[in-house]
Amino acid sequence: MFEVFVDAESLFRFRLKSPDGAVIAVSTPFKDKPAVVAGIAAVRECAGMGLVTDLCPAARAHEPAEVALPNAIPHMAVPPSCDEPRKAADGFRIRARQLRRSSTAPRWTGAA
Repeated sequence: MFEVFVDAESLFRFRLKSPDGAVIAVSTPFKDKPAVVAGIAAVRECAGMGLVTDLCPAARAHEPAEVALPNAIPHMAVPPSCDEPRKAADGFRIRARQLRRSSTAPRWTGAA
């Protein structure tokens, strides 16, 4: 769920919350509500099929992460655009596109 709110500096922000109510991310400040709506749309578009890049060193990839999370999650920057070309890993995007096409194809053909 996305929540739009006004921060202490009177700027608009949104936060992304999980179903249990935990805050997952907080946006950067926006000057008005239409800009917040555009930021939410960008997050929805970019994050839906976003690729995951593993930046962990290979030697430590198998070890559990020991990260202390702060009580308050710092604000997260919203990417300015999603126009950058992405590489498909193992044809995943091609297979996903084929599945979407087959699921949206007409189910009944012929006489009505």
